[in-house]
Amino acid sequence: MAGTKTYVAKNGEVEQHWWHVDAEGKILGRLASDIAVVLMGKHRPNYTPHVDTGDFVVVTNADKVVLTGRKAEQKEYTWYTGYPGLRKENVARRLSRRPELILHEAVRRMLPKNKLGRVMLSKLKVYAGPDHPHASQSPAPFEKFSQID
Repeated sequence: MAGTKTYVAKNGEVEQHWWHVDAEGKILGRLASDIAVVLMGKHRPNYTPHVDTGDFVVVTNADKVVLTGRKAEQKEYTWYTGYPGLRKENVARRLSRRPELILHEAVRRMLPKNKLGRVMLSKLKVYAGPDHPHASQSPAPFEKFSQID
């Protein structure tokens, strides 16, 4: 019985690339889902769910990301401080205070909720302005991101 062999990637076997994304004018959710696909490695033909086959992603201009509809006024971020009650913050305040955190949280919630997901998230580098310190890695622009309206 001669069947086909299934390829399974192993740790350290996949070469990881660096990609650059300019978030100016991009829709938050669509951009975050594309970034999550690259971090997980699902854009590769040798994707393996239990192995880190993803690439590094550098995002610039995160403060110029676009929210559709009335999300800028209505969407709220909540977190627990250890004291009774929750802290709340709307998108407009968070965008003025820590703009890179909005995209970081959107991508984090699309990744697996385990140790491998935390490793994948550590390969995401988000910056509010147009400059980033990863020029020596020479990140290439990712084609899929340039097609998003």
